[in-house]
Amino acid sequence: MNKLHGVQYLRAVAALGVVIFHAAERSGGHFVIGAAGVDVFFVVSGFIMWTISQRRPVSPLDFFRDRLRRIVPAYWLASAAMVLGGLVGAFPNLTLTVGHVLGSFFFIPHHSPNGGEIWPVLVQGWTLNYEMFFYAVFALTLFIRKEVRFIFLSGIFLFLVGAGLAFRFENPLLVTYTNPALIEFALGLVIGKFWLAGKMPSPGVGIALIAIAVCGFTVVGVTYSGFNPFVLGPLAGLLLVGTLALEKAKLMPRSKWATYAGDGSYMIYLWHTFAISVSAKIAGLFHVPTLAAVLISSVAGIAFGIFMFRLAQSELPVLFMPHSERR
Repeated sequence: MNKLHGVQYLRAVAALGVVIFHAAERSGGHFVIGAAGVDVFFVVSGFIMWTISQRRPVSPLDFFRDRLRRIVPAYWLASAAMVLGGLVGAFPNLTLTVGHVLGSFFFIPHHSPNGGEIWPVLVQGWTLNYEMFFYAVFALTLFIRKEVRFIFLSGIFLFLVGAGLAFRFENPLLVTYTNPALIEFALGLVIGKFWLAGKMPSPGVGIALIAIAVCGFTVVGVTYSGFNPFVLGPLAGLLLVGTLALEKAKLMPRSKWATYAGDGSYMIYLWHTFAISVSAKIAGLFHVPTLAAVLISSVAGIAFGIFMFRLAQSELPVLFMPHSERR
């Protein structure tokens, strides 16, 4: 599958949104809508998995092993850095327990001793609990016939989300794996199915869909209303469909910098909070204005993530693998 530059741009934008969200959060500012980058990631993930599996035969074992190789080593390294920092006192507000640390490393949803949320030691790693669950379910569906795979996979996620809405689960595993966020992966599957069938809207409609999505995200960010997968998921879906419409028409501009940022989006996502924590603290000591502090922290977070991405590519490829799809 040729690289879809537009999809890489979306991944870059999603990562940038999350970075600015965390930079603003640490600097006393507000950019809550940046957290919706996660919703974009989830929809794109579903799209990528469907298109990859349909275009070339892949065994369940090979599929899951490839996902593990791309996700796990880098995540473990970043999580280990958090644990080590907690042990030496670099993160004074971080409480470590054996159960929470083990759960974090093995993608087992667990209530954090730092506030009670269902977060791993590396807080942004909560999304990887969903990703790994999606990969596991997807790998299992590779055992069944290709013709019914889509219906089976979509049915599983719809059933789980329905169960979560019908029952008030308290167990962190059940809370996580019945979360409405799962419909965003399913939406990505639907878009992938239409993409492979060549059923994309015209470029004009694509531009309109992108504009609607951007306006929708803006409204949610300003009003704080609709901040849930039932709103953000469809908006992310519109953004992806609009982007693919331009891609299909060969109207997507080429930017090596944006593509590179998309390739490194996973490493940016994993590592940006380390740099943000340091830069935000320094900005606070020097009473840097909020907007400037957000900008400095955002640049620091992106730069450190790109540094780790480059390190992964050139210096330590065996230790951790960047999450980049070569399309």
